[in-house]
Order: sequence, then C-alpha cells, then structure tokens
Amino acid sequence: MNKHLFSLTLLVFAAVNISYSQCETWVAKPTQTDAENAHSIYRQALKAKDYPTAFENWQTAYKLAPAADGKRDYHYTDGVVLYKDLLTKTTDDKVKADYHKKIIQMYDQAIACYVSKSITTKNATEEEMKWRIGYLYGRKAADMFYIINAPYEDVLVALEKTIEYSGDKTEYTIFDPYARIVVYEFKEKRFPKEKAVAVYKRLQEIAEYNISNNEKLSEGYQQAKANMEGTFSEIEKDIFDCEYFKEKLIPEYEENKEDVQTLKRVLATLKSQGCTNDDHDIMRLDAEWKKYATTENARLQAEFEANNPAAGAKAAYDAGRYHEAITKYRQAIESATDNDTKATMMFAVASIEFRKLNLYSQARSTAYAAAKLKSGYGRPYLLIGDMYAKTARSCGDAFNQRLCILAAMDKYNQAKSVEAAITAEANDKLSHFYGSVPDKSEAFMRGYSEGQTLNCGCWIGESVRLRVK
Repeated sequence: MNKHLFSLTLLVFAAVNISYSQCETWVAKPTQTDAENAHSIYRQALKAKDYPTAFENWQTAYKLAPAADGKRDYHYTDGVVLYKDLLTKTTDDKVKADYHKKIIQMYDQAIACYVSKSITTKNATEEEMKWRIGYLYGRKAADMFYIINAPYEDVLVALEKTIEYSGDKTEYTIFDPYARIVVYEFKEKRFPKEKAVAVYKRLQEIAEYNISNNEKLSEGYQQAKANMEGTFSEIEKDIFDCEYFKEKLIPEYEENKEDVQTLKRVLATLKSQGCTNDDHDIMRLDAEWKKYATTENARLQAEFEANNPAAGAKAAYDAGRYHEAITKYRQAIESATDNDTKATMMFAVASIEFRKLNLYSQARSTAYAAAKLKSGYGRPYLLIGDMYAKTARSCGDAFNQRLCILAAMDKYNQAKSVEAAITAEANDKLSHFYGSVPDKSEAFMRGYSEGQTLNCGCWIGESVRLRVK
C-alpha cells in the first residue's frame, strides 16, 4: 500500500472517531455556519460523484455535527457510501477491516440517534421513525452480508431487528440474505426447525402484504418471494409437511368460516405443502370453496373476457393450465394489430415458459422475440437474467456457476441500457450478485485472467467477459 495513502487513512480514522452515543446537531452552535457549508459542499460533490472532495468535506460536517440539523441522517448514510467507495480503492486487508468497522459504526450511530430521538424524520410519527430504524437495520444487514462478510450470527441480529421495526413494510432486499443464512445455518444444525419455519412464514407475510398493497414495488416483492422460496426449497422437506400446516391453518379457518379469502388462502397453502386431494380436510375445504367459486368465477370470467382480448389466456393461467394459456396468448398475438401489444403478450408467454414450465431455452427465445417487437423494451432482458440467475447453480462446478452469474448480470445491464425506466430495478437485481462473481485466485489457478472471454456452457451457453473479486 502507498505509504502516503496509509498515513492519510490513519488521519481519516482519527478525525471521525466519534462515539456511538454522540448525536450532536449544528443547531445554535458557534460552528453552525461551518458545518452547514461543509454539508452543502460534500452533498453536491457526492451527487457529482466527486468522492475525494465529498469525503474531505464530509469529515468536517460529520465532526462538527454528526446528526446535521437533527432532521436527517445523511451524515451517517452518506458516510456509508463514502466508505464503500474507499473500499474499492484499497487492497490492504487491514485498511478494509477498518472501513468495514466504520460502515457498521455509521449505521449503529444513525440507529442510536433515532432510538434516542436525537434525530427525527420529516413527519416525526412513531410509525415513520420505526420504519426508518428498520430500514437502517436492513441496509446494515445487507452490507454485512454482501460486502463485509460479517459472522452470520451478527447479520441475523440485524435482520431480526429490521422486521421488528419495519414490520410488513420491511424492504425486500433482506429476503435473499435472510433465506440464505437460515438455510445454511439449518443445514449446519445451528438453526431450529421451528425458527426456520417462522422466518419463512414471516417473509411470506411481508411479501404478500406488499404484493397486494404496494403497487410500485409489487413486482420486486414477487421476485424476492420467488427467490426466497427457491432458497428454502433446499430444506423444505425437512421443515414443512402437510400435517404441520393442517395443524396451524385448519383452526384459523374454523374461526373465520364466513371469510372466503381465508378459505382460499388456507386451501391453497395446504395443497402447496403436499396435502393430497383425497385428504379428508382438503375434500371438506374444496367443497366449501366450490360453493362460492362456481358462481363467482363464472361472473368474473364473463366480465373479464368481455373487456380483455387476451382473457382466455389469463383465465387459463389463473386455473393453472399453463400450456393452454400459452396457446391462447399466441392466438391473441396473431390477431393484435400493434407491435407493442404483441410484445407485451409475448413477454407474458416467456414468463410462463420460464416461471411455470421451466422451459428455459424456449422462454429465452420468446423473450428475445418480445424485445425485438418493441423498441426500448428492456424487461425481456431482465427475465433472461432471472433465468440465468435461477439456473446457475445447476451449471457445472462452482467456478462455472459464477460465470453463469456474470451472464445474468450482463443481461441486467443490457436491460437498463435498453430501457432507462427499469434502471433501479436492474440495479437492485445486480446488487444481489456482486459478491458472486468468480474469485480472482480461482480464476488464476485455472489459467484465466480478468477480461478474458469465457463461455459458461450449460443450457445458457453465453460468452462472458471475466470479472473477478
């Protein structure tokens, strides 16, 4: 490491070595003007991605007023951003470890200031304050998992705190680390079955709440839920069974017999967990559901088909008749008159082929066809990226699997380059995989160098430029 840089680093740490409990603001302080000026300069520099200037002025602002004006947590959350930037500029393990500590310290100080009410949110409601604390715990957990490689027991504490504070509004960014840690710890016999089931159910509840009530992020929660369920599938036979869910859900149904939605949810859950059609309770619940569903479904189907040219396809999909849905979508595509509508329905076909039928090669071809029909349509590339990410584990050894992850990341990058409106969604997907690129040492041992073009093989068959960590 450069000697000058090392000395500068030590000065940086000395300058910002503030205790966790300190949440001072600049309000009515003699140094208020200096603090506000430093704050303004570093914020502008940060927006311009001028990280050296931002960091220099952030140090001053943070030192003079860690909690700014007491109405924002920028000095802590921006500190996280700046230390992450510094992490990319050093290879010194000791310096990296110090940066890791600083990142955790920034989160912990921000949380402590909210808990003590030294910092308040814009509206300062109890619900909003709790959500912000949960948000910070969630982002801390994600960074501990993906960047810091913290002990799982420490990450689990942060994850539990996230849900404790944010409740149903917990961000879906925690689904992947939470599921992966629970599955790994369960396999290592360090995580109780009952607790694993409880985590799974709570994440499902959060996802289902937001799919129904959070239109803006509904699709993100659907994807996170699907990925979480895929991860838990590794241990599902060990933690879930029909009898378990009958014991949990039948009493709930008995208490809410007049609630059709409760009946629908309980019946669907029991069937999905292996209860057979000849099971006494399933037969009883099925009979109750059919009393309601026959008339209601007929009414809804007639209304839907009258207003939607692809109604037959949607109805078949809802009924689980996925091959029929594809056939009807293709019939609707043939009768459509504009390419945008055709592209949308073609994308629906690709999604069914992938998510419901596991026809990966066919789904990819269909997705490409959808993208070709509509200019600036990036979502098909997101779908292809999801295909690659989902199937990477089945593609050869660990190194080759990581090459397939690179192929998925390439598709996410292509998606946002084609359609700027989905940049945030693509970046969110990318954030889950930065830690999964090939290891530099492994690549070297295999005789590969960064930048070299390799093929990940398997059904994917994509050539990728090697990136390493």
